[in-house]
Order: sequence, then C-alpha cells, then structure tokens
Amino acid sequence: MPTYVYACKDCGHAMEVVQSFSDEALTICPECQGALRKKFNSVGVVFKGSGFYRNDSRSTTSSSTPAAASSSKVSAPASTSV
Repeated sequence: MPTYVYACKDCGHAMEVVQSFSDEALTICPECQGALRKKFNSVGVVFKGSGFYRNDSRSTTSSSTPAAASSSKVSAPASTSV
C-alpha cells in the first residue's frame, strides 16, 4: 500500500499515512483541526545501471559510417598493360 504525505495548511504539521488506493484522502489535521493538503513527492522508481537507455545496447564502434566509405579501403587489383 502506498504512503502519502499530508501537510496542514494552518499549523504546518506534516505526517505520513499508509492508505489504500480506494481510501478517501484525509482533510482534517489531527493537531489543530485545520485543513490538510496532500503533498506529492518524486517518483519512487529509479532506473540505475546499464540496459535502461537506448544507447546501452549499442556497440562501442560507430555504426553510422556509410557502407561505401568502408568498402573504399579495399584496394583495387593492379591493372596490367599488355
């Protein structure tokens, strides 16, 4: 079940509450009976390591070299004159 963070608009009291997705949001501060608001935090999923990005699966050599440029390295047979 997710943990939600609430903060009171009046007294500034903050609290974390474990609630189900189907539970209603809290609206009353337990400290001063003021209005609560739900605070939104950053996403709890962090992708670390290799394999998560498009360039991780590519080889270290550049494959953007045109095929014609690589075939020009092959030497042509020497022509013999008769």
